[in-house]
Amino acid sequence: MTVSIDLGTMKLGQPAQMDLEELLATRLLVQGNSGSGKSHLLRRILEQSAKWVQQIIIDPEGDFVTLAEKYGHAVVDAVGTEADLTMIAARVRQHRISAVLNLEGLDADRQMRAASAFLNGLFDIDRQYWYPAIVIVDEAQLFAPAAGGEVSEEARRSSLGAMTNLMCRGRKRGLAGIIATQRLAKLAKNVAAEASNFLMGRTFLDIDMARAADLLGLERRQAETFRNLDRGQFVALGPALYRRSETVTIGAVETSARSSSPKLMPLPDVPHDNIDELLFKPGSDEDPRPAMAPPPPTTAEVMQQLANLRLDREFGGETEPQLDLDPGLSAEEREAILHQILTDLLDDPDAAYQPVSVLYQDFQVRCRIEKTLKTTPDLQEFRQLLAVARAGVDAKEETLDEDQWKQAGIIADQLPEDMRGVYLLLAKAALGKKPCPTNLELATAYGTRSPSRARFLLTYMEERGYLVCANDLRGNRIVTLKDLGVQTEPGNPD
Repeated sequence: MTVSIDLGTMKLGQPAQMDLEELLATRLLVQGNSGSGKSHLLRRILEQSAKWVQQIIIDPEGDFVTLAEKYGHAVVDAVGTEADLTMIAARVRQHRISAVLNLEGLDADRQMRAASAFLNGLFDIDRQYWYPAIVIVDEAQLFAPAAGGEVSEEARRSSLGAMTNLMCRGRKRGLAGIIATQRLAKLAKNVAAEASNFLMGRTFLDIDMARAADLLGLERRQAETFRNLDRGQFVALGPALYRRSETVTIGAVETSARSSSPKLMPLPDVPHDNIDELLFKPGSDEDPRPAMAPPPPTTAEVMQQLANLRLDREFGGETEPQLDLDPGLSAEEREAILHQILTDLLDDPDAAYQPVSVLYQDFQVRCRIEKTLKTTPDLQEFRQLLAVARAGVDAKEETLDEDQWKQAGIIADQLPEDMRGVYLLLAKAALGKKPCPTNLELATAYGTRSPSRARFLLTYMEERGYLVCANDLRGNRIVTLKDLGVQTEPGNPD
């Protein structure tokens, strides 16, 4: 049985048909300047063929996610890692689910990486899952550029290789590529050359008109006809379309994109006297500009602080009172008192960046002032308590699993003392299902203002098998704590 889909009408009003089975074997290239109706054409093809074949759309602008409501397409937002997208793509083919890969909101480099991972997942699948499917790539010049641009060379090579596989080797795996581009001159020639069917829309640049005419087998003087096409009109040629070039007008669609062409509307009536207030008055809901961090203390300042503390202790003129014993003080109460003392100590913004020796002296003074503790913790115990306090974890915090938190403490004890707070901060975020801490938060837990030191700490712990760092396609960091079997939510490292 031959399955044909209705594209619209021809010049004389006859229905314009496309042979779907032939399309699966020969692929399609759509070209037209912005506003020529390419997205409308792709949507018409998708709607007309939805009941016949599996559909997979690489959507850089999120225009085709509206197909999900009427036709049941799964929307795959590019929020995970590249490995996640490859796995999802394999499952899409295994279960023959039509899907839209939504790349909206990603920059060009991450869009290329995401599309490459997804296309590779569709391509590298066992033979038993080589079911027929059409793969539509909108704005294909972004994923198969003719020349390098502002994106990284690694991303460009990966994306171009995936697009080449789709158009050159995809047919045997059941994948029929349909690529749409604004400019043929910007599309890699080895990708465009694999298409045998063409739908050429309105084009104005000479270089694009000449290339379109060459693909259609037209004379150069006939290339001028592409300038005269109306919106929604395309010149069709190919084994799935017509043996000779024909002009077709694309029919109506049942769904619509989330974005559309802008419409003219009158400007609002704004009094000129209020313009300055509207533009320059700070709003109450806007975040204030962050203050610059104070510079780190110099070595001379640190030595002077140590000298002052020593003089205050030795020549303060008062005898240190002996602490009274409290026989009713339990271990939990003692821990709570110590935690409160440390919390008050770290409330000082500069305390996070003080050496441990300076903090310990201040801590001893505060413990003596408390007068309810029998003994002051030694330096070793203080370092352990300080690591927990710098992680910002309450000893009685109910949101964390007690057994898992104890295990995190045991694991942290295997690290150097100054890194324990960093590990516990990550453990707190992972166990609490919170975003990964920023570089500045990790650096503060370590006792420094340098975000680069935070990246070094993560590398150090990753090399020793304590954790695994990964970035999702939006640049957010995800840290997996291997021994605990948990991971943080994605968080912006900056």
